Amino acid sequence: MQTPKLFALLPEEYAVTPDGMAIAPNGDLVLSCPNFADPSVPGCLLRFDKNKNVRKWADVPVHEETGLAHPMGIAFGPDGDIYICDNQGWSGAPELQFKGRMLRLRIRDDKVVKTTVVAKNMEHPNGVRIRGEYMYVTQSLMTKVKDPSGLMVSGVYRFHLDDENIEVTNTLDDEHLITTFLTYNKDVQYGADGIEFDPEGNLYVGNFGDGAVHKITFNEDGSVKENFVWAKDPEQLQSTDGMIMDDRGNLYIADFSANAIAVVTPDGKVTRIAQSPDTDGFNGELDQPGEPVIWNGKLVVSCFDLVTGPDKVNTAHELPATMSELELI
Repeated sequence: MQTPKLFALLPEEYAVTPDGMAIAPNGDLVLSCPNFADPSVPGCLLRFDKNKNVRKWADVPVHEETGLAHPMGIAFGPDGDIYICDNQGWSGAPELQFKGRMLRLRIRDDKVVKTTVVAKNMEHPNGVRIRGEYMYVTQSLMTKVKDPSGLMVSGVYRFHLDDENIEVTNTLDDEHLITTFLTYNKDVQYGADGIEFDPEGNLYVGNFGDGAVHKITFNEDGSVKENFVWAKDPEQLQSTDGMIMDDRGNLYIADFSANAIAVVTPDGKVTRIAQSPDTDGFNGELDQPGEPVIWNGKLVVSCFDLVTGPDKVNTAHELPATMSELELI
């Protein structure tokens, strides 16, 4: 098992909950901060240059009704615009439910010069990946869908990069909903979360509560061909938050609940490569890892450090927020 190292202590004035990451066209590392730990701190994007100098890049434009923005998963489009999962309803507050958005921001000189609402009224947009002319978005909860089993339904949506103002109904009738999942772990009813593509165009989605990675294959016309559990090992992987694939097909997964990082090799074998006890993360320990990204040959991990409960190693939130670093296998 690896010992994680400290990547960064984040500036408390604008980063209290770090989450999603993406590599900018110039090679900078961009981090989203939904800042759920203190909603008075605006949801924003940070940038790290190659020397790990960090600065605030931009505040994410707030929702006109709620006055809030909670950026989670992020991805850069081919034109350099950044696409953002604004997960308004993450906290569970009833007035924020079904207010989630997919945003497209054009940022120049650290200012948002254009905001496009790609989709709105989403219950729980979490992770995003772009392939070709489309974005693929996980929605972790779909409470309007009542499965006969009583289990939570979640799903993946596909939107065109140039779509605007799509009104999501959060039902099975949404034309942009391409596949769904059931979460069988009745103690953790939280579904589709981490999302990643392999070079062949197959999609991988983490079913958080089940600690399972689904593989989704496509027909020539873009419709879903298969959706099946590709990797699962409760001894090595408890929960599946953000994930990233390296050039050799290894899938690195943030095991949010277990304070751990796991790798799934191309043969589907799951191996935990690092784990921390309950911690403040100040020395680089994994303090509720939310997402990994590969940056300059290292695995950089954001530490969410907020959620507690019987299935979580984490017991408390501490500041400053932290990020960890590991070696690729």
